Amino acid sequence: MAGDSAPVDTERAPAPVGVLVRQVFRLKRAWYRLRYPRLTLGRDVQIRGRIRLRRGVTVVIGDRCRLNKLVRFAGPGVVRIGPDTLLNGSWVGCWTTVTVGAGSLLSDCELVDNTFHNLDPARRHAAPSPSTRAPITVGENVWIGAGALVMKGVTIGRDSVVGAATVVRTDVPARVVVIGNPQQIAKRFDD
Repeated sequence: MAGDSAPVDTERAPAPVGVLVRQVFRLKRAWYRLRYPRLTLGRDVQIRGRIRLRRGVTVVIGDRCRLNKLVRFAGPGVVRIGPDTLLNGSWVGCWTTVTVGAGSLLSDCELVDNTFHNLDPARRHAAPSPSTRAPITVGENVWIGAGALVMKGVTIGRDSVVGAATVVRTDVPARVVVIGNPQQIAKRFDD
């Protein structure tokens, strides 16, 4: 009849897009947990790309982190990523520990806590000694730009920025921008 509306089949009504997206992220988290037993994913982690773990690395990713592109972890060490962090095509080589603070942004950069070879020319081809590796610590709210390389033993202070293609060989204080190779402070944020 005119004016009568057709009954709505609530069983077949499409789910809102947000519900579907959350379901996709939930399925990806479940799949990666099964694939990598040494991977711990916090609540509401969004895996928009792929994750790859190699060589027995243990990885703990905090709540609400976002992973874009291919994010790779390698080595026998332990990686801890703080909550609300963005990893965008990053590579982390970890033979000791690598810690990334909450709210950080890591572009397609590299963090490597191992030089893999002894510096002494007489021992260069010998098995790596403990002096070839040292932990990396990235503070909270740090932004590491594309192509940057963070080397062993470095601590980057909170609220700092590592510019694109920068090679970080020594500690970076809090609230600065570093650029270049070797790194140099280009800007200090006023308190």
